[in-house]
Amino acid sequence: MAQLTGISRTACALFIGTAALAGPAFAQSKPRLILQITVDQLRGDLPTRYLDRLGAGGFRYLLEGGIHYNNAHHTHANTETIVGHTTLATGATPAAHGMIGNLWFDRAAGRTVYNIEDPDYSILTSGADVDASTEIDPTQRAAKSDGRSPRTILTSTFGDELSVETNGKAKVFGVSIKDRGAVSMAGHTGKAFWFSKSAGQFVTSSYYYDSYPSWVDTWNAKALPQSFGGQSWELLNPIDTYMFGENDDQEWEPDFAGFGRTFPHPLGAAEDKYFTTLLTLSPPGDRITADFAKTLIDAEGLGDDEIPDFLGVSFSVTDYVGHFFGPSSLEAEDNLMQLDRTLADLFAFVDAEIGLENTLIVLSADHGAPEAPGYLSSLGMMGGYVAPGDWDTAPAVARLKQRFGIDGTLIEGYDHPYLFLSEAARSAPDIDQAALETAIAQELVAFEGVAYAVPSSRLREGSVPDNALMRAVLNNYHPDRSGDIYLVFQPEWFINDMDGLSVSVTHGSPWRYDTFVPILFAGFGIEPEIVSRRVHTVDVALTLATIAGTRPPSGAAGEVLLEVLGQ
Repeated sequence: MAQLTGISRTACALFIGTAALAGPAFAQSKPRLILQITVDQLRGDLPTRYLDRLGAGGFRYLLEGGIHYNNAHHTHANTETIVGHTTLATGATPAAHGMIGNLWFDRAAGRTVYNIEDPDYSILTSGADVDASTEIDPTQRAAKSDGRSPRTILTSTFGDELSVETNGKAKVFGVSIKDRGAVSMAGHTGKAFWFSKSAGQFVTSSYYYDSYPSWVDTWNAKALPQSFGGQSWELLNPIDTYMFGENDDQEWEPDFAGFGRTFPHPLGAAEDKYFTTLLTLSPPGDRITADFAKTLIDAEGLGDDEIPDFLGVSFSVTDYVGHFFGPSSLEAEDNLMQLDRTLADLFAFVDAEIGLENTLIVLSADHGAPEAPGYLSSLGMMGGYVAPGDWDTAPAVARLKQRFGIDGTLIEGYDHPYLFLSEAARSAPDIDQAALETAIAQELVAFEGVAYAVPSSRLREGSVPDNALMRAVLNNYHPDRSGDIYLVFQPEWFINDMDGLSVSVTHGSPWRYDTFVPILFAGFGIEPEIVSRRVHTVDVALTLATIAGTRPPSGAAGEVLLEVLGQ
């Protein structure tokens, strides 16, 4: 062996040994495609709950052929769609990336705002804005413009860093039924497409394009969504093979727009005003998302060269089904089996076009879900619904107004999970704001279903108990966007009203059923492994950055998942 200079033989041996431990995924060249899949409202136990009846190419491929982190959690308290998606994309907590909720009260504008609304960048398709008369997502109805962009995301995403590393040569895209699912995954440098229920097409905004690529026009022209008109959501298998086969008609399930509480669920005619809404409340919604994603991969040439590309695909149907029927329902069970087939079809396409050995797949979820209180009651467990109301008229608030000498409104409103105080109360020079917030919090914990009320003055000072729940609340705090009091409801208690529509389940808590999600890595030479130590969703983006050789996203707060590197 030649004489070594400038480095000891021991150090060299250690270096060689470390390199050998790096394993196949790290030793190979970079993946040609990074496919990040986010399943909206996929609690961590759900992928394995029906594993014995799933096929070979979808969840089973990920679970048995990849690395399964089965004790993964979000570290923030408000487990909502935009919060979880942005955390997965950035590796940052909401305290850094700024997306503290689907909605927040903008004090400068004097109104509640939708997380990604941006009046400077309109949707390219005329008439594709949210139809308030049919929209079941009340957060989208809060937007005062059809414009959408990622400018409210305050830190970089992994996709952004991939663009920086490759001088813009990496292709970066996000696709979802929900606009916020697509925009957050695409980041600031990528391109986002989402499904407009009012137009029945996939759309984008002028932030991304001046006009649609021809392939998007061609996809929309084939009218795949409309082809489901007149059809029904049918069970995939005989009803007696389902765990929840005897639970098809539960009193807590809503009957929305003729969709019914039992199978088959009719989608209605393609011309019906609720057709596209029901489409996204059933497995075809995920199928059209996957079909659009496959078309994008082919048309944009993702994975065609050695420069890594990124595609984020968010599947939204599990969330809508969960809200209406709960995660322990026949509908949720069948939907997961149908999503399994959709994933298998997508993975088979990627394998044929790019090769799974050249593709790194990571699947996780933006949040988990509680159980429907009615289901828990049937098993002898506790749970319940918190009645929404006018907080400002409660007797306890009247006492506080008198105590602090406040005339008029004290509590301006509630945008989950924050109560916002009126500007008059906040700006009164003779009122100690910290004392006022503390007094309100002390009164609120006596309300039915309320477990904790945390004043933002305490969060600003960091003077909260050092426990997991309070750290999660602190991770959700952004001084310019968070409200004045953070409310945490009792476990399995939640507001189930969505602008007058009662649903079975609503997520958004720091309890473990809402923070618990799967993290699954597969493809690109990864060896099968089950990892049961606690990991976090902020770890995903930093792990992707390490594999792709980019800078860490600017607000990344996690750790590298070494198993994915073969270590």
